Amino acid sequence: MFLDGDQWQARCRDFRSEAWWLETLPVYRVPQEEAEIRDFLAGHRIDPHTYSSDYTEHLKQVRRDGRAKGRVHIVTRPLSDYLRYEFMYYLPHLWAGDDIRILDVTDRENPLAGVQDFWMFDRAEIVLMHYAADGTQLSRELHNGDPEQYREYQRIAITASVPFEEYVHAAHG
Repeated sequence: MFLDGDQWQARCRDFRSEAWWLETLPVYRVPQEEAEIRDFLAGHRIDPHTYSSDYTEHLKQVRRDGRAKGRVHIVTRPLSDYLRYEFMYYLPHLWAGDDIRILDVTDRENPLAGVQDFWMFDRAEIVLMHYAADGTQLSRELHNGDPEQYREYQRIAITASVPFEEYVHAAHG
């Protein structure tokens, strides 16, 4: 089953306890971000201490509800322009409640090589994210099989990664 906008929004909004994403790409082509990326490349930066958006408000509500949202992003250095742009938003997202971790595989084997992006909702429902080579999203597909393999991917990703702030501190420290 392929999930369209309304079905997808319901998954992201109505999960019971946890929504978790494995991000594997160095670039995601999102039309709504194009102007922001151009601004970023021109030198514009947000203030992470004052930044607020619908997404940060959603994250705060998720936390108030006693639910969790998290992700591990697999990266290699040097970071793509897109990742540098995305990292700019990670601090306010983290502070609002998104558990963001980085798995840098620049100097080591990727323990999740070949695993595609996926979302896992409540450790039971898996949505496979399909992308073109340039990072354009093609579709979202509800996985009908056993979720255990994806729970193991999550365990590996979390174990092999570091919290975002630790990653940034190590990179700049």
